[in-house]
Amino acid sequence: SCHSTSCRRCGTWEQTRLLGDAAGHDARPLSGGVIIMSRVDVTKYPDAVKAMYGLERVAREHGIERKLLHLIKTRVSQINGCAYCIDMHTKDARAEGETEQRLYGLSAWQETPFYTPRERAALEWAETLTLIASHHVPDELYARTREHFTEAELVGLTLAVIAINGWNRLAIPFRAEVGSYQPGTAEAAAAAPASA
Repeated sequence: SCHSTSCRRCGTWEQTRLLGDAAGHDARPLSGGVIIMSRVDVTKYPDAVKAMYGLERVAREHGIERKLLHLIKTRVSQINGCAYCIDMHTKDARAEGETEQRLYGLSAWQETPFYTPRERAALEWAETLTLIASHHVPDELYARTREHFTEAELVGLTLAVIAINGWNRLAIPFRAEVGSYQPGTAEAAAAAPASA
């Protein structure tokens, strides 16, 4: 089917087929025929990417396990409406053995028995920090979270939440291409030595 749209590669406005046309225009459809075009490829700015991966590295060094990081990244991305990051972190979680049931239940984690007390504390902490403008962090939440996390781990958890909120705020306005991520590529990029 045809839509009047802008080509993802060249930006021209014309009638293009949803999956491209003879002129080589590359239109990428989403549900309802909406076309989303990438604006900026942030990976072309290695200093920015290095800074973001640095926050994640500190989170891991402070004892936040990968399985929990995937849950936190997915939940925060759900709250922020970041389709690219939801796609990425659910793929990574599944590749590392996370169950579909726990991923499907994540948006209603309070109502399910699928999560450990430590995961529940981390999810509540992550949600509160993500929505901090609407309500600050109450002492009761801090105390509940500290029952499951050392001070160093809480710093790591907080940096993980800051990092995923930052990634969401890069992916959403720059329109990272949803569905293009392959499991494990983010970790490979984070582990790569920085270029001089």
